[in-house]
Amino acid sequence: MKPTADTPLQDFNRAIVLRPLATAGESIRDGEARLLEAVGLAQALGLDVTHAEAPPLRQINPRTYLGGGRVERLKQQAQETGAGVIVIDAPLSPVQQRNLETDIGAKVVDRTGLILEIFGLRARTKEGKLQVELARQGYERSRLVRTWTHLERQRGGLGKTGGPGETQIELDRRIIADRILKLKRELEDVRRTRGLQRRARSRAGLPAVVLVGYTNAGKSTLFNRLTQAGVLAKDMLFATLDPTARQVKLPSNRAVIMSDTVGFISDLPHELVEAFRATLEAVTEADLLVHVRDIAHPETDKQKADVLGVLAQLAKDAGGITPPVLEAWNKIDLLDDATREGRLRRAEAAAEQGLAAPSPVAISAETGEGVEALLAAIDRAAFSATRVVTLTLSPDDAGRARAQIASLGKILEERSDDNGVITLRAELLVEDAARFAPLEPLPEDVRPAAE
Repeated sequence: MKPTADTPLQDFNRAIVLRPLATAGESIRDGEARLLEAVGLAQALGLDVTHAEAPPLRQINPRTYLGGGRVERLKQQAQETGAGVIVIDAPLSPVQQRNLETDIGAKVVDRTGLILEIFGLRARTKEGKLQVELARQGYERSRLVRTWTHLERQRGGLGKTGGPGETQIELDRRIIADRILKLKRELEDVRRTRGLQRRARSRAGLPAVVLVGYTNAGKSTLFNRLTQAGVLAKDMLFATLDPTARQVKLPSNRAVIMSDTVGFISDLPHELVEAFRATLEAVTEADLLVHVRDIAHPETDKQKADVLGVLAQLAKDAGGITPPVLEAWNKIDLLDDATREGRLRRAEAAAEQGLAAPSPVAISAETGEGVEALLAAIDRAAFSATRVVTLTLSPDDAGRARAQIASLGKILEERSDDNGVITLRAELLVEDAARFAPLEPLPEDVRPAAE
């Protein structure tokens, strides 16, 4: 198949994946790990990867990113294996991408383009499709030169006006700019709707718990186990794109609203972060984040650093702070006994030294091991700033006081006697509980800030 700028990657069958390794800034081990990730991204689109390599890169070629010898070898490998796609796990400029396609005779895609293709394939809801299209429009706006370079040679005359190529590029830029504005307006409506939904849940006294984590860490598998939501959960990168929210009952018989989110990844393209702002606001406005980690992955600590980096950037963009984080160390069923014991000792040591509050919980979303302990930890962390009290209201002030209590917290139980005296069991913020029941001794079910 002859590649064009508009040909979807999934229309090809075979691909070659390269992760150029800069000798000055990246170790061989890091490069190999990133290469495996890039192969996983290609496979997530159904591509058959015929060759994968992390070659050293002494310097970046302005014309093709790669050196001339490497480009020639890629051309030969593509011909020998029948690969129609070359994946370069690096940021390519529009000119570099165009030149590589011309020299190799195959479709070339960089990291951002590859992730956008996956997102386009995974989006199911109207909101998800809008967000993917916004990201794609922003990405393609800088790559219009690829489509219209054949017209640039038609420029002529006295040099006072541009030729048809220039005219078409400018026209397309205006069309894309108008489309981006329209998409942003539609997504702003989505953002307002989400804000109203979050405020309604807040008034109902339901804390928002959001699952975050590196892509393929097991968030959707855990979400399905906790909610029976039936969200797509596969062993592939970015299996889940559209956000899903469900109510989850906790051991204390209280409930939270739990949301699953798109997985994070290292070097998450800026276009995606900007386009998914409406969805990612759920992260910054959550009461608790559950960071689902693939504890069996050899790069689990680096994946954690990447996730925390994205969270910090989201908090900075939102002008706030990152919500409390509870780590769920997933996939312990994949560890051998010795490694598993080591991971558990690390969790205990982190808790004892105050390096992690609340303490990490080891789980297997696949088998269900540790899930009850995780729910108990969520219960403690999500309600850590509240206190359950029992209040007795006289008939004279029952109506006003009850309304005030309901607006500040959550009424768990309520009963009244024949004289109109109302007895409430309510969950309130510690400071509100102290105001309504200043003389009441501290009950056993006070939720400490950290354990």
